[in-house]
Parts: sequence; C-alpha cells; structure tokens
Amino acid sequence: MGRTPQPRRGNTRQRIQDVALELFAERGYEKTSLREIAEHLEVTKAALYYHFKTKEDILNSIFEDLNRPIEDLLEWGKEQPRTLETKKEILVRYSEALSAAAPLFRFMQENQATVRDLSIGHTIKHRAIALVDLLKEPDAPLTDQVRCFTALFAMHAGMLALKDAEGDPEEKRKAALEVAVELVTRAHDQDPAGPAT
Repeated sequence: MGRTPQPRRGNTRQRIQDVALELFAERGYEKTSLREIAEHLEVTKAALYYHFKTKEDILNSIFEDLNRPIEDLLEWGKEQPRTLETKKEILVRYSEALSAAAPLFRFMQENQATVRDLSIGHTIKHRAIALVDLLKEPDAPLTDQVRCFTALFAMHAGMLALKDAEGDPEEKRKAALEVAVELVTRAHDQDPAGPAT
C-alpha cells in the first residue's frame, strides 16, 4: 500500500470520509474533486463511486456519523425531566460531542456558504433549535431564550473562535462549557410567571 493520510478509523467508507474531510478543509469543498479524493486514497474513481456518488454524499455521511451522539442526546433529553441537572448534563454531553466532531465543525465554519446550500445546513439549524428547546423553559421570556441560544454559541466559540487563542484545547472547552452552564442556570432559575408576590 502507498501513502495515505493517517485515518482514525479502519474501513474503506470511513477512510474515504477521513481523506475527503481533510481535503475539503485543506483545499475547500468546491475545489476538491472525487478524482482527487480517489487519488489520495490510491483507489480508482469507480471504487470510490461504489461507496459515494457525490461529494455531498460524502459530506452528509461524515455529518451523520459524527453527529450521531448529538441525535442520541436529543432523544435522551426528550425523555428526561426538565430539571437544571438534566440541562447541565445536556450541555456536558453536547460539549463532548462537539469536541469529537471538531474537524467537521471547523470545516463547516470555514465553508459556511457551501454548508448553507447543502442539506446539512438545514439539519444543523433544526438540531440547534431542538437543543435550545431542551434547555429553555416552555414559556421562557425572550431574555432567557437568548441565554439558552448563547450557551450553545459559547461552546461553538470555545471550539472555533478560541482555536488560535493561547491555552490547552481541553481547558478552552471546559471554560466555554462553564459559561454555557452559567447562562442556562440563570435562564432556568428565572420564574417565567414573574417576581413572587
């Protein structure tokens, strides 16, 4: 076998995903062809085509695989009581899922226009709304809804915006998580009915 990027996983489909994501991040989604992906894998285009018909098929499969923990989290969260402890656990699990999917989210951040035009852009928006719905109270005032949205953005910022900041990535993830927990705690502790009389 010849040179291939070091895959994190073993089977052919997963190797295709790993190499494609690496090339998408390095060269840009639009400028990467199926032929180039096949060349980096040292397989024929036909062999690649057996697994994926288009670049979007590859990107969608990467997205679905790396986001499965987020789907599982949404399902788990719907079954839990709406307590502050549940909300904190949702944030912890989401932070861990983001960390595991960091290469994909970095690619999406750097290729926002492309992602918006693909089907995953629509899915991402709906997943974010579903997560916020698990974090906020049903009748939450607008300020508390903003706090819950901001909590998710804080975790994304911890992974993306702070990537060039000094410090250990795990420490940055934990700092962003701490801010997210503070925001959701404040939103949770507000009485939607207003001040007590």
